[in-house]
Amino acid sequence: MKRKNVLRLVLLCLMYMAGFMAGGMVRRISETAPAMEVSEYPDTLAEEKKQIAITFDDGPNPNYTKVLLKGLKKRGVKATFFLLGSEVDAYPEIVKRIQSDGHLIGVHSYEHVNFGQIGDVKALEQVEKTQEAIYRVTGEYPDFIRPPYGCWKKELDEEIPMIEVLWDVDPCDWATSNSGTVVKRILSQVKDGSIILLHDASKSSVQAAFTVIDVLGEEGYEFVTVEELMLGY
Repeated sequence: MKRKNVLRLVLLCLMYMAGFMAGGMVRRISETAPAMEVSEYPDTLAEEKKQIAITFDDGPNPNYTKVLLKGLKKRGVKATFFLLGSEVDAYPEIVKRIQSDGHLIGVHSYEHVNFGQIGDVKALEQVEKTQEAIYRVTGEYPDFIRPPYGCWKKELDEEIPMIEVLWDVDPCDWATSNSGTVVKRILSQVKDGSIILLHDASKSSVQAAFTVIDVLGEEGYEFVTVEELMLGY
């Protein structure tokens, strides 16, 4: 497999595991330590922020991704884009803008196929073609992957050393043109640490993303990439 940065990925995974171990140590220590008054550390508690990752699948879209990028930049928000290889080949200039704006780029597939319904060889081809398409444009191989429909094959783990990213908030924005409906669905499900699934393929989805960012921003949420959310930096 044409993979140049496996070492970096291993490091990312180790950091991810270390974060969980550290979290467990904090919990165990807090269970045995004497109770402290909140007022003892007011500044530390005040600085804590609730974090969310907002993600977009199936792009880049020639009609809506640029609008989305403009709105994200205006709001100072970094997002994660899981791209289709075929769209990367078709619209490389948009991919370059996604990268230059500081967003995280990940693999979706090349032609939006269900990995569970095709053989391992074809699934691997889908991933590698998308990796190469992204590399040709950005000069970097992506470390994160979101398989279409969330259907991953464990048999591919050894062949594809990437971090799989799913979601916990899915408003099914692809099934409605009503941005208000999408917003309500997201706000009813979201919590600290959530990963929101959206698509940059319609006006309603883009508008819903802006509204959600504005509303949750007022509520003290910080929007980060999935790398920052999962690995803690």
